[in-house]
Amino acid sequence: MELQIIEHAYERMQQYNVTLKMLTDTLSNPEDILPANYNRKIYQKGLDGYMLRVIVEEYINVIRVITVYKAERDRYAIQI
Repeated sequence: MELQIIEHAYERMQQYNVTLKMLTDTLSNPEDILPANYNRKIYQKGLDGYMLRVIVEEYINVIRVITVYKAERDRYAIQI
């Protein structure tokens, strides 16, 4: 599977100090995958008191990362 990261997502990664390893860990082992607008998906994973959210478009052989951001864990945590 090819990983494409658009420029906006790279900018957000820098803004939020998200490494490529953090991004790929979230995509390969998310706590949850949620549907989003425009047939996109939100991969999310809790890290160090916050929730890393990665919005992607999925194609047959490509995952395109649209944006990445850290959010308050309580806001997006999975409710059990």
